[in-house]
Amino acid sequence: MAMTAVYITVDTEYSSSLANRPCPVDRSENFARSIAGITPEGPLGLPHKLALLKEYGQRGVFFVDPMPALVWGTAPIEDVVAPILEAGQDVQLHCHTEWLAHAGPDTPFAGLEGRNIKDFPFEEQCRILDWARETLMAAGAPKPSAFRAGNYGANRDTLRTLNELDIGFDTSFTPAISNGHCDIPLGRETTQPVLMEGVIEVPTGCIRDATGNLRHAQITALSLREMTSAIVHARETALPSFTLVSHSFELVNRRRMSANRIVRNRFEGLCRTLKNLRGVRTATYRDDPPLRLYDRDAMPPPPISGPFATGMRYAEQAVSNTFYGA
Repeated sequence: MAMTAVYITVDTEYSSSLANRPCPVDRSENFARSIAGITPEGPLGLPHKLALLKEYGQRGVFFVDPMPALVWGTAPIEDVVAPILEAGQDVQLHCHTEWLAHAGPDTPFAGLEGRNIKDFPFEEQCRILDWARETLMAAGAPKPSAFRAGNYGANRDTLRTLNELDIGFDTSFTPAISNGHCDIPLGRETTQPVLMEGVIEVPTGCIRDATGNLRHAQITALSLREMTSAIVHARETALPSFTLVSHSFELVNRRRMSANRIVRNRFEGLCRTLKNLRGVRTATYRDDPPLRLYDRDAMPPPPISGPFATGMRYAEQAVSNTFYGA
């Protein structure tokens, strides 16, 4: 039986909102809050996730946003890229265009603003993402082959741009988020990789919960039981891949700078489960990208989470919000 590839993807990003306060935090504080996740218990951000992946022998894909280089230069991006590569993990391209608002007059994008990459015409998207790609590589990353838009805010022109830049994969489409920022013209039933504008679009994973709603396969959105069930479903139905989403900061309450034990335990539990789960492997875009394509009109349905698993997640979220929320 062919093995199902699980992509543990981590959007790895400095916070533009912390840089946009009336009294913005400096680069080192932003790193501590958004990248390293410094808490009294130690770092629970990027270093912690890299350590857990190593401990359990798993692979991860880190989508790194180089746009803060508009403000601070490439050194802060090097601080992110270097430990990922030293850990033998995969670096790919992420882009939060909110950083354009902070660009100075001597940058290539002075006066250009927009929350999402989709907010710009094709020519400007090409210019922005070309700069982002080159900046990521200047910070030490290999040439990226995959992309995820900040806020998932991509559109069809984004895929055309990626094709122009020889970036063959995009994973910005989120079928479970119907009112989000993504404007890639695919239906919510599109849950598996498809070809569009010369690029392989790899939808982020989802489940259908007991209420009948689709639920995004993000570490903060699904319980460990639900994630495990979805991965087992993918294996048992011979799906070649399943994509999970995480962020560099989400094991931490960034306001309190304290651990979110619920989410931290989920992430470690996921790594431990994947180590012991037969017929499943974790994969990267660099070495093992998702290549099997599907007909958009013949998609396999997402896995269904039963009432018990959905109820347990509600209970977990209540505890998380009560004890570890803002």
